[in-house]
Parts: sequence; C-alpha cells; structure tokens
Amino acid sequence: MPTNTLVTETRKTPAKEFVVRVHRTLVVVLTLTLSLAVPAAAVAAKRLIIGGSTSVLPLQQKLAAAYHHQFPKLPEPKVEGGQSDIGVEGAASGRFDIGDSSRDPLSTDPHGLVFTKIARDGICVITNDKNPVQNFSQETIQKIFSGSVRDWSEVSGATASGPIELFDRSTASGTQDAFQNIFMGLDLRISPAASAENSNSEEQNAVSASTNAIGFVSFAYTTGVHAAAYQGVECNLRNARSGQYGGVRNFWMVTKGEPKGEARKYIAWVTSGNKTTKNIINSSWIAVH
Repeated sequence: MPTNTLVTETRKTPAKEFVVRVHRTLVVVLTLTLSLAVPAAAVAAKRLIIGGSTSVLPLQQKLAAAYHHQFPKLPEPKVEGGQSDIGVEGAASGRFDIGDSSRDPLSTDPHGLVFTKIARDGICVITNDKNPVQNFSQETIQKIFSGSVRDWSEVSGATASGPIELFDRSTASGTQDAFQNIFMGLDLRISPAASAENSNSEEQNAVSASTNAIGFVSFAYTTGVHAAAYQGVECNLRNARSGQYGGVRNFWMVTKGEPKGEARKYIAWVTSGNKTTKNIINSSWIAVH
C-alpha cells in the first residue's frame, strides 16, 4: 500500500495578500523618495568656491559671512585671494564658481564669461608714514612711476631724501590695470625697474617697511602707510563716493556663462540692494545697487 505524504500548503487570505501588496508599495515609494532626496540635498549643500582679486577679497569675505548668517542652512562660501586674472581664469576653467576681478572686462578674456558689477573702489597712491607727501599731481605720478624722476629731492613736499624705491603690482593684478589706465594713461608704462608685488597686502607691507618707498593700493589697504591726495583731492571714501576723487574703479563677480544654481542665488542676493549688502559695501566701498 503506497505511503501517503502530507504536503501542507499555506495559502494567503485576501486580507493578507492586501497587506503584503501595501507593504511592498510603501517600500518602493520610500526607496524612490530617498533616492531622489539625496541628490537634491547634495545640490542644496554645495559650497560655493570664490577666488581672485585681493582688492575684492575683504569685501567678498564680509558678504560671504553675512550670507551664511542669513541662510545658516547653506555652507558659508569659501573665499580665496589671488589676483584678478586668476579670478577670471578660475571662473572660465571651473576652478571657481565665482571669480573676483577688480579690473574691467578685456577683449582677451576667455569667451562666454559674464561680469556682474557689485561695487566701486578707490586706488590710493601710498608713501611711507615717515615721508607723508600730501599731494601728487598726475604729472608727478607719471614721472615717478615711469622712472623719469628717481630721487625724492625732485618731488615737492617730500621729506625723504635719496633714490625713490618704486613698487608696482604684477601684470595679473586688476589694481595694476586700473592704475595704469587711470593714473598713467595710454602712452606711459610703469618702469620695469619697479618691484612687482603679488597682492595689495604685500605692496602695503613693502611701502610701510621703507622710508623711500612709493606704491599704490586699494582703499582697504592703507593702514600703516600714508595715502596721498591726488590732484588736490584726498583719497578717501567720502570723496570717491561724491565723484571728486578720480582714482576709482569697478569690482566684478565673474561666472562662466549666466550664473546658475547657488552662484545665481548668491549673486542675486549681493546685487539685490538689500539693507545688509548695502551696509557692508558702503562701509568701505561704494554700492552700485
């Protein structure tokens, strides 16, 4: 007689099958939600990298800190120094989300860049505190920086004696470009005998260390040196804002194409004319929005 084998089969009731289907549906929905949410969070958390001009650097650092304070869930933008050409090239290459430039756009700049003006700034001719020349005419500046006048005995109002120690900025500098255009004009060039410094702070330190030195820096770098008047007008923020002081240039933020994502939001905030950005910019520079 054959042996019968009992096979027990557990069948799901309709109610159990419904619960299983609902559970599986919830798992699928949750998985999809998480997979979509992670990239979105990553994009929201992107930290902006900003770099370039040392003239723009102090302003950009203040703006970035204020932006993070107002939007604490966003990482504070990382702000680096360098020079204007580094900021422009960094924006073009993608090294920077935003490049800082203290010179106007050039025809030789990489194609497709967008320059957004954020402020105006002044350039001061500086001497050592022990040689506080009160005023320079444009003609005197041109003679000194071109090298045709080489001794302080030839400069009216100088208290120093002996050879003039001339300081320039490197050719990648926006401050150098602006000084060349505003103070020197189209036909004259700064003497190649001048010592070329890589940043405003280096120029500031060099002039403060030598009684016979002369150079030029952005408004924010005149501590510890003497800022001379130009064409009879003192180099200060009040005179620059009123239009009396002639040594004024633009500050720019540079992007590769129209700004996108977090860069677009940040630039829109800076240029919105809100109370926070206006107060920061007008503290040491000139607001344009």
